[in-house]
Amino acid sequence: MKTLRNAKIGEYVTVVKLHGTGAVKRRIMDMGLTKGTTLYVRKVAPFGDPVELTVRGYELSVRRADADLVEVE
Repeated sequence: MKTLRNAKIGEYVTVVKLHGTGAVKRRIMDMGLTKGTTLYVRKVAPFGDPVELTVRGYELSVRRADADLVEVE
């Protein structure tokens, strides 16, 4: 299983599944990370937290803990 945390800089990935439950899953979905969405990994901070993405035409920074919950291909 490949998660958003493992995606490389400059890579395009597609969301396959969201893990997590309740408010955490809802928050991730509210940020625009839903099944089938294509993401572009712009930057990753030196220690891997946060990950900067381009999603649906805007920039988004996601914490490493949240990136672990997003399964991508």
